[in-house]
Amino acid sequence: MVHPNPILPDPIVNVRRMGREGEPLVIIDGFSGLTGALLEAAYAAEYQHAGASYPGIRAWADPSYLDQRRDLMMQIMQQVFGFTRGIRLDASTFSLVTLGVQALHPLQRIPHYDHASGEIIAVMHYLLGPESGGTAFYRHRRTGFETITPEREDAYNASLAMDERAYGMPPAQFCHGDTDWFEMIDEVEAAPDRLVLYRGRQLHSGVIPDPSVLSSDPRQGRLTINMFLIGA
Repeated sequence: MVHPNPILPDPIVNVRRMGREGEPLVIIDGFSGLTGALLEAAYAAEYQHAGASYPGIRAWADPSYLDQRRDLMMQIMQQVFGFTRGIRLDASTFSLVTLGVQALHPLQRIPHYDHASGEIIAVMHYLLGPESGGTAFYRHRRTGFETITPEREDAYNASLAMDERAYGMPPAQFCHGDTDWFEMIDEVEAAPDRLVLYRGRQLHSGVIPDPSVLSSDPRQGRLTINMFLIGA
């Protein structure tokens, strides 16, 4: 359990619209005041491989510290994302990117989306500085899509196959910046206690500045807290 900070200064909140589709990106600096305690909880957590989609390992992260910012979170969900009936937590994990570039699956070498539903909000809570890498957002060149909705999924997948035929497999590296397949439309830098929210349907990719220093040790690796909220 991470205990709430009794004296919590006001955070700095910025909201901007990304790309041509104008989806919101919310950046909250000084979110929790609990970076040290969250890091200690992450160091003590038990990690497991996260499955085929995530290039690393994850562990449960107690989300109760969000309660001290409940009013702010509800205000953002209502005014920015349009959820007026409430939200619920779907997942909360400490996350460590650990996979070397040569081991990346082809789909891990290009931007991805978490879920096509517009009700899923991705939450990224950075615990480390810019040296750990932030998050970049993309437009798929062939389709012009910046978000992948249920109505777009078939066309998007077909276009990825066309990209592969035209350009070959994506190189064995973490995606960052413009490529033949994708154009970067926005980027947020990591900073300690910076929390970022965006729709899970947004095409995005983690920024990995130096893959050679990735580690499964939470004291050394690229450590973040990742959450998914479901709005209504």
